[in-house]
Amino acid sequence: MTRLTRRSTLFGAGGLALAAASPLARTAMEKLNLADPAERARLRAKVVGSAANEVVHTFYRLHLYAYLNSGNLIPLYTMNNLNVKVCEPLDNDTYAFTVYESGAYCRFDTDEALDHWKNPFTGETREVWPFVGGPLNVRMSADGVETGPEATLKPKPLRMEVIGDMLFVPTASHFSFPSPFDAATWPKESPGETHYWDSMFVHGARADEAADPKRANVPAFCQFQNLVSWGAWIGMGGRQGRSYGRAYGTKLASVDEIPAGARRSLELQTPEIFEIDNWTKFRDGDAEYKAKYGSG
Repeated sequence: MTRLTRRSTLFGAGGLALAAASPLARTAMEKLNLADPAERARLRAKVVGSAANEVVHTFYRLHLYAYLNSGNLIPLYTMNNLNVKVCEPLDNDTYAFTVYESGAYCRFDTDEALDHWKNPFTGETREVWPFVGGPLNVRMSADGVETGPEATLKPKPLRMEVIGDMLFVPTASHFSFPSPFDAATWPKESPGETHYWDSMFVHGARADEAADPKRANVPAFCQFQNLVSWGAWIGMGGRQGRSYGRAYGTKLASVDEIPAGARRSLELQTPEIFEIDNWTKFRDGDAEYKAKYGSG
């Protein structure tokens, strides 16, 4: 009878990948047990945020485009996005994140904060509505990723794998819900009867750092794309299409690593993201928009 060990399994089913890896990655792949759901949960926590009690900041540049169901993408604006996770390890290989997020809208591919924006399709100048979301409750465990009832985003883990020297941790989320802006009351803001959201996300970290059992938090880059129904504030008035977003960023050692221009835009539009101790109530951007602009 042949005795199966982690090493023999790796050199059997995954031998080609292991043999082609660098010495550091090869050692990491031998240490990582990606077949174990509990280990995957810990790896996801330490790459996306932290498996320890600490606050983790992630900064993204999010370039947003219009897709009109045909033709090329049309640049709209750029969002400087800051995500703050308050991380806490729980029992049973479970990790809890309380997530706060905000975004400052800027002229495309710049840090020039916008307070008004001219819609290139309607010609109307619209007041910019900065993005603020959270706090959201997220849990990572051997069962996957769970978000609280306040979150519309329901991410599903995809296959975690080592490629070259890097560990890739992807997720995807595809969902829809009734639009909070009905066309009769909000003719400019409504994207139609249904709001669609498709988002593909990946974090990447050095495999040898992720495999280190002494590290609860490892440096990681982050990248995502999303295809989302038009936001209310841009006033697309039910036109066909969606907004397409491409973001790239990284976990930060501290907020001092945010690029200076981006930080100024965030301090101008969403200063609350730097004071989460005072941010105690859930922020619903659509409800706040309706409260400010009344009946549309």
